[in-house]
Amino acid sequence: MPFITVPGQSGPDVELHYEYVGAGKPVVLIHGWPLSSRSWEGQVPALVEAGHRVITYDRRGFGQSSQPWNGYDYDTFAADLKAVLDTLDLRDVTLIGFSMGGGELARYVGTYGTDRIAKLVFASAVPPYLWKSDDNPDGGVDAELAQWFHDGLTEDRPAFLHEFLQMFFTAGKPSMVNKPKVSSAQIAYTLDMAEMASPKGTLDCTAAFATTDFRDDLSKITVPTLVIHGDSDTIVPFEVSGKRTHAAISGSELVVIEGAPHGLTVSHREEWNRHVLAFLAK
Repeated sequence: MPFITVPGQSGPDVELHYEYVGAGKPVVLIHGWPLSSRSWEGQVPALVEAGHRVITYDRRGFGQSSQPWNGYDYDTFAADLKAVLDTLDLRDVTLIGFSMGGGELARYVGTYGTDRIAKLVFASAVPPYLWKSDDNPDGGVDAELAQWFHDGLTEDRPAFLHEFLQMFFTAGKPSMVNKPKVSSAQIAYTLDMAEMASPKGTLDCTAAFATTDFRDDLSKITVPTLVIHGDSDTIVPFEVSGKRTHAAISGSELVVIEGAPHGLTVSHREEWNRHVLAFLAK
């Protein structure tokens, strides 16, 4: 299996697992929490068929990448993304970041610029800033919600992840009548991805995506950008993130998919793929 090696912060080097398929202009897919690059299997074939090189990789701590004890912060994640782009010498790249992965897009551009970047896609993504505070009253995460993540992941991680994924794939709040938009087999498959991740990394990432302020990073984006979000996302609500990200990036395009939950790359795969491919073709 192909790996890219990045220096460890206070221990062994970190191996980032990646896959590289297709030919044409490169597209790098950055997965969400608490998943792996396998979560893109509904997008890779469509992108390859449309004439793109597609690179997926597992964030440190997830999938088949190393599971270090430290390094679960966005400065490190952006440096990991830079290592992927530099090692593979990718240029004129479109970066697509789903959920937590949207943070890598913002922090990468904010730190390293856009020399290698052609376009960006923020998909149900966490920017601009989730933490609710005096200077960010429209944030979506407060101390109570952060504690819910912490307690669930430290007391019974598999049970918590199962509950989370029910919400992930449900449009609106789950109830006796409001069910997930995907099969129970799909939820079980996604749960398998989540359970194999580093417990420490899974927990630390919740603090990273909840408390990292990307507002300054977004102000530095000048390349064509698509913001795509479901209007029934209760994990990263559109009003908290997608709407504000679109407003923060001058000239960005916005697509809101009606009735779509957070996990819309699976539940609304064909519609999502169609919108993203149309943006890439421009």
